[in-house]
Amino acid sequence: MRSRSRTFLLVACLLGTAAMPALAQVDPVALRVGKLEKEMKAVQRKVFPSGAPVEPELGAMPAPATAAGSPSSAPIADLTQRVDSLEAQLKSLTGQVEQDGFRLKKLEDAVKALEAANAPPADPAIGPNDVAEPTVATPRPIVAPPKPVATAKPAVVTSVKPAASVKADPARKAAIAAVELPATGDATEDAYTYGFRLWSAKLYPEAQVKLKEFVAKNASHKRASYAQNLLGRAYLDEGKPALASVAFYDNYQKMPRGERAGESLYWLGVSLTRLKKPADACKVFKEFDEVYGAKAASELQTRVTKGKSDAKCTA
Repeated sequence: MRSRSRTFLLVACLLGTAAMPALAQVDPVALRVGKLEKEMKAVQRKVFPSGAPVEPELGAMPAPATAAGSPSSAPIADLTQRVDSLEAQLKSLTGQVEQDGFRLKKLEDAVKALEAANAPPADPAIGPNDVAEPTVATPRPIVAPPKPVATAKPAVVTSVKPAASVKADPARKAAIAAVELPATGDATEDAYTYGFRLWSAKLYPEAQVKLKEFVAKNASHKRASYAQNLLGRAYLDEGKPALASVAFYDNYQKMPRGERAGESLYWLGVSLTRLKKPADACKVFKEFDEVYGAKAASELQTRVTKGKSDAKCTA
């Protein structure tokens, strides 16, 4: 009886010892299979981000030959077959991912090159001299005249009073009274004519008052250009070239279509010469040539030529 028990235990031990190599082989293979399956799914998610993963096609594999003296079992053969198939699929998908990435990079580079080639050119910078040449109707800005000393706004008067410095001069009062007030029935024309007569009589302060009043009230009248030009003449003749330059500049810029705009441009050059600004005066005379040139009256062209000579213009 004891002999049979020993024999049973010995057989059990031998069977357990024989089964251990098979179990030891199954566990590493299973881990390898799990790892490969995870890697396969990660690659499939990258290759097919919006679709279902592709299951590997596992075909029937011939059973591997069993070496003599080695244990053989169906589970180990199946796992080995799965591992071989997964490794082949993973290698194929990895190669496909690398090729697709290379092609995508080439496409992106090509798109960037096309966008750069078809991009519109940048607008060129506009410099201070990129201005259209002026015409008589639209003169371009020129040298601004010096700012005059602020003066009080003259009151609107119906008759001229002598300046404060000559208020007590009976001779001046008589000279003003001697200037005839025109009465043609055209009040606007008469107002300009009266200012002109005061200037002709060399009553410059009084003429300035009337001429300023006329321009303020009749800016759109045909005589406004005449009155503004004559206002500059009154300042210049009185020995105030700074105030004169402002009056001439305003006439040329604000009323370029006026009949005295060209003449005011000439007198502006003269005023700047008297202010000892010959370089600015030459710019003004050049402006006259470009805007008016041969269109101006011959007598005015002759005066401009003399103005250039007085300012010692080289061109």
